[in-house]
Amino acid sequence: MHIYFLQHDANIGPVRLADWLVGMGHSHNSCHLYAGEAPPRLDDCDGLIVLDGPISLEDEDTPSWLRREKKLLARALKSGKPVLGIGLGAQLLADGLGAIVSRGTYAEIGWHAITLAPDSPFDLPERFEALMWHRDIFGLPDGALPLGSSSASPLQGFAWDGGRVIGLQFHLEATSASASALLDRTPVHFDSQANGQQRYVQQRDSILADPRRFDRQASLLDRVLLQWLRSVPSRAL
Repeated sequence: MHIYFLQHDANIGPVRLADWLVGMGHSHNSCHLYAGEAPPRLDDCDGLIVLDGPISLEDEDTPSWLRREKKLLARALKSGKPVLGIGLGAQLLADGLGAIVSRGTYAEIGWHAITLAPDSPFDLPERFEALMWHRDIFGLPDGALPLGSSSASPLQGFAWDGGRVIGLQFHLEATSASASALLDRTPVHFDSQANGQQRYVQQRDSILADPRRFDRQASLLDRVLLQWLRSVPSRAL
């Protein structure tokens, strides 16, 4: 399979996702939308992975390329090809499927526990820890099944069309190095006057304290990606 990454920021790349694809015998390219590159044609790939980015869909001054990306995703959702979204990517998929995307009550930055929903279709532990970096949240699209919830977010992901389309709010693809680089570029500032709104925001030292947390995520990412690609019959690709 040949997968295209849709990238929204120079510093937020595929990380472990690219390594996993190569290790499983797949190929990939990246489309740097933020740099003015035209979105790929669906005919040129077997699936899409839509990465995170420093954009809120609620902002009035969203970049012009975002409209082109939304049109591509609308076609992809109807195409039968696998589509995976992470962070902003998941929010774009939820929006494309008619769900509400809005600012959450709390930001979630750092390591937080996720509890699977009773009807979750994901091959994941009933409770696991994942790295998060978001403030916006999304509702469950019609016809989708929920992944599960955290203390701050009622929905941490979804699967639609039998798992062909997956949205994840959290970052199983992150490594210690990628998280450290992100924290260098976007330091976390805790505001003691934020009236409890930062209760789920962790500081750099806490996030990076145990590198084994990132290693444990790798096995979870493997399970999600295998389930995702197996959801699409080979004849549809």
